[in-house]
Amino acid sequence: MMMARKQDGRPPTYTVSVVGLSGTEKEKGQCGVGKSCLCNRFVRPGADDFHLEHTSVLSTSDFGGRVVNNDHFLYWGEVARALEECVECRIHVVEQTEFIDDQTFQPHRSTALQPYVKRAAATKLASAEKLMYFCTDQLGLEQDFEQKQMPDGKLPVDGFLLCVDVSRGMNRNFDEQLKFVSNLYNQLAKTKKPAVVVLTKCDEGVERYIRDAHAFALGKKNLQVVETSARSNVNVELAFGTLVQLVDKSRGKAKIVPYFEALKQQSQQIAAAKDRYEWLVGRIVKSHHELWPNVSRKMTAAPEYQDYVYLEGTQKAKKLFLQHVQRLKQEHIERRRKVYLALLPQALDALVPDLDEIDRLSRAKVEKLLEAKPDFLKWFVVLEETPWDATSHVDDVDNERIPFDLLETPAAEQLYEAHLEKLRNERKRAEMRRAFRENLESSPFVTPGKPWEEARSFIMNEDFYLWLDESVYVDIYGRHQKQLIDRAKEDFQELLLEYSELFYELELDAKPSKEKMGVIQEVLGEEQRFKALQKLQAERDALILKHIHFVYHPTKETCPSCAACVDARVEQLLSSRFLRHHRNNPSAAATDANVDRINLVILGKDGLARELANEIRALCTNDDKYVIEGKMYELALRPIEGNVRLPVNAFQTPTFQPHGCLCLYNSKESLSYVVESIEKSRESAVGRRDGHSAQLPLTLVLVNKRGGGDAGGETLQSLIQQGQQIAGKLQCVFLDPASAGIGYGRNINEKQIGQVLKGLLDAKRNLNPAAASKEASDGADLRVAMCLMCGDAASADDVLAPILQSQACRPAPGGGAAVLLETPVGSQRRKVELSLLSYHASFGSRKNRLVHGYVVFYAAKRRASLATLRAFLADVQDIVPVQLVALAEGSADLPDDDVSREQLAEGEEIAQEIEARFAAWPCGAGGAQSKLEVFQAFFKDALDKKNIVEAAHMYDNAAEACGAGEDVFGSPRAGSPLCNSNPPDSEEDPEPLPGYSPFREEPPAAAALPKDLSKLSVELEGSDGPSFLSALGAYDGRPAKVPPPVKPKPPVHFDVKGDPGYPEQSHRDLRRRSASSSAWPPPDCFDPSDYAEPADAVAKPRGDEENIYSVPHDSTQGKIITVRNINKAASNGSGNGSDSEMDTSSLERARRPPAVAKPALYRARCARLGRFAGCRPGLGAGSDDEVGPGRKKDEEPGGQGGYKGDNAAMAYEAGDGEDPRRRNILRSLRRTTKKPKAKARPSLSKAPWESSYFGVPLASVVTPERPIPVFIERCIQYIEATGLSTEGIYRVSGNKSEMESLQRQFDQDHGLDLAEKDFTVNAVAGAMKSFFSELPEPLVPYSMQLELVEAHKINDREQKLLALREVLRKFPRENYEVFKYVIAHLNRVSQQHRVNLMTSENLSICFWPTLMRPDFSTMDALTATRTYQTIIELFIHQCPFFFSLRPPPPDTPGSPGPAPATAATSAATTATGSFPPPLSPPRTPSPPPEPLE
Repeated sequence: MMMARKQDGRPPTYTVSVVGLSGTEKEKGQCGVGKSCLCNRFVRPGADDFHLEHTSVLSTSDFGGRVVNNDHFLYWGEVARALEECVECRIHVVEQTEFIDDQTFQPHRSTALQPYVKRAAATKLASAEKLMYFCTDQLGLEQDFEQKQMPDGKLPVDGFLLCVDVSRGMNRNFDEQLKFVSNLYNQLAKTKKPAVVVLTKCDEGVERYIRDAHAFALGKKNLQVVETSARSNVNVELAFGTLVQLVDKSRGKAKIVPYFEALKQQSQQIAAAKDRYEWLVGRIVKSHHELWPNVSRKMTAAPEYQDYVYLEGTQKAKKLFLQHVQRLKQEHIERRRKVYLALLPQALDALVPDLDEIDRLSRAKVEKLLEAKPDFLKWFVVLEETPWDATSHVDDVDNERIPFDLLETPAAEQLYEAHLEKLRNERKRAEMRRAFRENLESSPFVTPGKPWEEARSFIMNEDFYLWLDESVYVDIYGRHQKQLIDRAKEDFQELLLEYSELFYELELDAKPSKEKMGVIQEVLGEEQRFKALQKLQAERDALILKHIHFVYHPTKETCPSCAACVDARVEQLLSSRFLRHHRNNPSAAATDANVDRINLVILGKDGLARELANEIRALCTNDDKYVIEGKMYELALRPIEGNVRLPVNAFQTPTFQPHGCLCLYNSKESLSYVVESIEKSRESAVGRRDGHSAQLPLTLVLVNKRGGGDAGGETLQSLIQQGQQIAGKLQCVFLDPASAGIGYGRNINEKQIGQVLKGLLDAKRNLNPAAASKEASDGADLRVAMCLMCGDAASADDVLAPILQSQACRPAPGGGAAVLLETPVGSQRRKVELSLLSYHASFGSRKNRLVHGYVVFYAAKRRASLATLRAFLADVQDIVPVQLVALAEGSADLPDDDVSREQLAEGEEIAQEIEARFAAWPCGAGGAQSKLEVFQAFFKDALDKKNIVEAAHMYDNAAEACGAGEDVFGSPRAGSPLCNSNPPDSEEDPEPLPGYSPFREEPPAAAALPKDLSKLSVELEGSDGPSFLSALGAYDGRPAKVPPPVKPKPPVHFDVKGDPGYPEQSHRDLRRRSASSSAWPPPDCFDPSDYAEPADAVAKPRGDEENIYSVPHDSTQGKIITVRNINKAASNGSGNGSDSEMDTSSLERARRPPAVAKPALYRARCARLGRFAGCRPGLGAGSDDEVGPGRKKDEEPGGQGGYKGDNAAMAYEAGDGEDPRRRNILRSLRRTTKKPKAKARPSLSKAPWESSYFGVPLASVVTPERPIPVFIERCIQYIEATGLSTEGIYRVSGNKSEMESLQRQFDQDHGLDLAEKDFTVNAVAGAMKSFFSELPEPLVPYSMQLELVEAHKINDREQKLLALREVLRKFPRENYEVFKYVIAHLNRVSQQHRVNLMTSENLSICFWPTLMRPDFSTMDALTATRTYQTIIELFIHQCPFFFSLRPPPPDTPGSPGPAPATAATSAATTATGSFPPPLSPPRTPSPPPEPLE
């Protein structure tokens, strides 16, 4: 039958009968041997379908039911299994048992009355409609379970599983069980069916029972034993599989796995399934509020859930879920606990921050104290139920208040104790900090600037170390040091102000010499406030330099009092006082608004006007605003290039009212166009009776010619001469390229634009006759300057209140920091213009403004205030009336301190000696009217001396204009130190800020224009003098390239309609002409832009340059610092030119104005003024490298310009009766003849890798056959092939990483092709500069640099060039060849300046630090930086001369030197060492390095 089932193609079907000990309790004990559990686990292996309890005691009805069906066997059903060969088979499982009646406890009677041993060995079973058995609960409730009948009501048995219980069964003897099993096996053997012994309950098995069972099996032939555990589901499948293999002889013998090995595998499988299930639960269940029904539904389809439920059952799965939820809840509670405990210290800090409040309280009292606090409920919550973690509060995440019962936990108690300890420690540390600060303040060893390491041993003790961390006491010490240093700096600044006379007497400029700095330090050296900064010498020197900058350049911004500056406060007071005046006077407001706008016409053909307009717009801000003297003006430009008679090209339109015109030309044709256009415009203006356009200020400008060279035979000199003639005809200012350093590619520099625009602002009043006449009618009878000290205890409000509160006070017509006061003076009421100024503003502007008297205030309690007053009065002429006013705190008659009494007495003595008036004001006391009455007598004195003061002022200006006033430019007091517009040479020097003038501007009278312009001619008194100077007043400048006048033009007087009785008008015109003529120094005056060499300053006329490039050091990797000098103040010439220039011929002396006795200064009459005047004659006016005239007189011929020693006689040495202090000072100024020895300095930058090519001596990378380093040759070839047109070449820095990459690659492969690697031009240029920067010695050797400087000092240009060339020949051979190669390359780069914007000057600025690398640790090197740059510029510009043995090029205004050849020719010839013949080059925009004498 079994074979038939195989042959029909269906899976084979087997019937297995499970037999074992059965019967009553007496026979089998209280529990069975596990036959039912074995069948259950095999048929339904899932854990949820497995039942441990299967009873054999049944009622009669259950026994007769369809499941038992009155039989003593159970049909467990049919199971499909895949055996080892993966062949599926079907197995019917039948359990042979014996059911016991629950009434009689005897076996039920059935159809088969045989005993169990014989009945169990039956091979054919039959029972009609018998149902499959599930569990005991099924009996009597068959309808609730699946009803599956035994197939055909009969089954043939194919094999037997003989069960042996090896556990310690209750009331059962194992030996008897084994005897029963032996009998049963004998019956089974008779059937010839295979049988397998199954040891059940091995999880509780007894070792002896197991051995006996195995021994029993061994005694039988081919009887196999399988150890199983239905409860643990171990080897159940193996038992049935082994039997099936015995039934089917074709199958191989089964491998029997021992129980413990199988148990281990099963346990591993369960553990893996459990891990996967726990992972699934952790992924799905995130909240401890989740419920099992919801979660189980989510996990039903998950294989992890199914596997675990199959192995362990749903209940265990639920148990794991509940454990996970409980863990989540505990974690949540713990998180909340941590949050509460983290907040608890903050709550304690907020509620009980005072240690005294809780230090001795018990915990219960502390809790009551907390509850009584107003903010208790902000931090805590009292719950009705406890503990807090069992309430809903734990789930209220938004409520972070601490449960009050949490305080009872040990963790909270520890935090409270920590809070107490922290308060105690803080109190102790605060005491230690306080003690430490007191120790610092009381210690004499702690001085400003003393490092902590030096002060530590004097102020530290064990308590400080114990209670304070190092960072704490270092911080306290640092703050204490800051207070000390700040206090010391304030005291030192006050000391500098107390020595104001010294600084003004020394006539300091922007870069004081070492001699003057030595004088300052010697005078101040004994002062305690000077010594207090002994350890901060650098900062002390910086304060001195800052103060010198203030003295040299006094502005509101540089004022030491800063926010308390008098000038700033006066502006605020005047604006607030006269605000109503402006509101009630709309016309005045409109006039002021108009001042903020400048309309400029730019006239020029062939694109010149548009180009200049674009250049000017580039200098403006984004909203077309231009900065003039620190103020923003709206700038409107109208470029005109066509017929001006056409409306589209008209100077004036309904919306554009011009204030001035820039006329541009670069050829005869463009100059003719300018002349014709001006004539047409003026004719149209006369026809329209438009006086505004007829009087339009003009400026004629010669600009660079595109392409360079001569055009049509025109030379630069001829164009300059023609322009000067036309400027004379048109009565306008003329500017040429030689003025103030115009660079290639630029038509006009920023300084000149600022001059023109400032002149337009000054001239705007001339274009408004109504305003001019109104101002004339509002003119003041007296002009008085009131000077106050910045930072005095008495503020400007208190001092000026009596004046500003007066009803007779109104703003001055000219604006500025001035008011007009109508007050009785003598028998009449007079208009007194009061200029309200600080002392530093008065220093800067008193020489160029007419003032009839000074009212000088000083604080009686402040020494610096009286010292500044003394310095101010020291140079005031004794004819000018002065009123001294002492401001005393409290009563002026009875000052409350010695300093006030002393200074009141000194001020009164000064007033007596200089015959001035003196008054003492108590601060804040007295009425306004009573204080004004103090000045009545002073005003009367000023009115009486008005004429003589005006005459003296006119004399000063006339002498200044004619060159007679040699001391006009020598002092910060003279003219104005603001006149020095040139910035300091070295990059470290701050650039002077734009000056300002607190005085109102006086509009010059308008000149009458000729009616017939065509008949204008140039009127010259000889070929050297310009015929026209009148228009210069509007521009506050003078022509930069006009030959010096042989005879000064007498001032021109114009008739101005106004008060004919006003006597000052003619003087004012004369003053105006004189001042305008002298506002700019003549070209031969000293130019302080070159501080290093006075000879250069004499020989080289530089106007004010616009410094576009400033490279402080190559270590910046090519970074360019752009400096724009917006409208710097006028240049301060000092008059120390060459001997030939200083000498004046007898004819010139005859032409000077008649000698007038110049008024003396107050210093000559008052012993208290000019205490340091003795220092003035003995000091040179220049910087470190300058030698004064007095010193030069005693230089011996063989001494090389120096002295033999310290004891050498000096021309200015003090006599026997002279002050010994001055003698000591002068002796300290002597110089020795020893020159500083050039020393090697380290490389500016080091490559980050070890290179055998970069950073090595130059001789190591060149050979006689190849004198140029391969790297330099490749770089220059690449740059000349691809980068000559690159804008800013050598100025714009390359990428640092790309430069390093280039050097690395070349270091590895000297045949590197730069073009193939596609490096950027700027990176190649930067790498080439880096090569020179990394040389151990600079390309220009240190030993040669001093010789170059000495050669550069030669005044004669031809001799200078020859001397420089001789020094070049002394270079080492390899240095000379490389230097020649590089300079020739830079010369070719400069030829392309119109494209790359790199002139020879710009290239020298970028390259001189790389080629020379001076030692900046010495003052000489710092001051000679300009000289170094100029030397390199000379080499670049005059390259053909220096390296081709040609004679020096002629020096003409149009041609500074032989021009370099074209790039192509030069590139071809440089390699052979020759240069192409000179061509006519474009004029170098920068001024020539040295003009010929």
